[in-house]
Amino acid sequence: MLAVGFTGWVREPPRMLYPKAATRDLQLARIMNRANPQPATRNPQLATRELPAMSKWNSVAILGVGLIGGSIGLALRRGGLADHVTGIGRSQSRLRNARKQGAVTSTTTAVARGVADAELVIVCTPVDHIVDHVRQVAAACRPGTLITDVGSTKERIVAELAGSLPRGVRFVGSHPMAGSEQVGCEHARPDLFAGRVVAVTPRGADRSGAASRIADFWTSLGAEVIHLAPRVHDRAVASTSHLPHVVASALAATLAEKDQPLAATGWRDTTRIAAGDVEMWKQILLDNRGHVLKSIDKFEKVLDSLRLALEQENERRLTRILQAGKTNRDALGS
Repeated sequence: MLAVGFTGWVREPPRMLYPKAATRDLQLARIMNRANPQPATRNPQLATRELPAMSKWNSVAILGVGLIGGSIGLALRRGGLADHVTGIGRSQSRLRNARKQGAVTSTTTAVARGVADAELVIVCTPVDHIVDHVRQVAAACRPGTLITDVGSTKERIVAELAGSLPRGVRFVGSHPMAGSEQVGCEHARPDLFAGRVVAVTPRGADRSGAASRIADFWTSLGAEVIHLAPRVHDRAVASTSHLPHVVASALAATLAEKDQPLAATGWRDTTRIAAGDVEMWKQILLDNRGHVLKSIDKFEKVLDSLRLALEQENERRLTRILQAGKTNRDALGS
């Protein structure tokens, strides 16, 4: 497990290009770089590497068995970490597919039935539904059940759920920084979380030990866990995850059809994440719009500075901007 503090940041880029707050995100970006979605290629070494010995769950329920939920189920079953894994969803055909893929041992479309005996429930639904789904789950759970989610935003979700769940049922927010532009259980992988970062976002002190247990759960799937306050998480991912999607989408949207044959590796690499699910990303950006807008403002300042350098044929300024980008990118590694 990693604890992230705000010391030891890398050298600040030129002041005219980046607000001071932007440099605070670079260390988090360095950590989260391992979590940026990559093309769905399997790595046998990650899939088979030995993980820490963890306690076994008797029953785990997954609400939403898509790419992330399905990968959780596959990792639990492949690692022998749960006796029973129940998949819950609205579509019978998708649930049948999840069972056929081996991600779950049983399925149901009834939330109450699916979570009745669960010790752990993972809510893997879009961010605009998570609060309602957690409340539905909590109302049907037995005391002592742990609930977490996989949403890309945390501040609103954690705040709205605080103090609103039945006694004895605990919710701790999570955000696995893993995935792909692909969706659906058919793309799930048991090694999806191996070596990737998961942010665990408890509200205040972890007096109940629930956050530690959720962290242990993710560690058992091969992830590296960092603990962040919900607001800190949302500010950081606005820069490291949400702004990149905005930029990739905007760049992809500017390509004229007549120029598509010339869109080579650089364009494809830069815009790959723009192929992600539109509805899901719309909700993520709206939910974190305050932090995303601030990140866009910072980006616009750098872009304006680059444009001015070109207009003025200012080679020194242009070099400084390009070098700042290269330095920050090189700091993250491959």
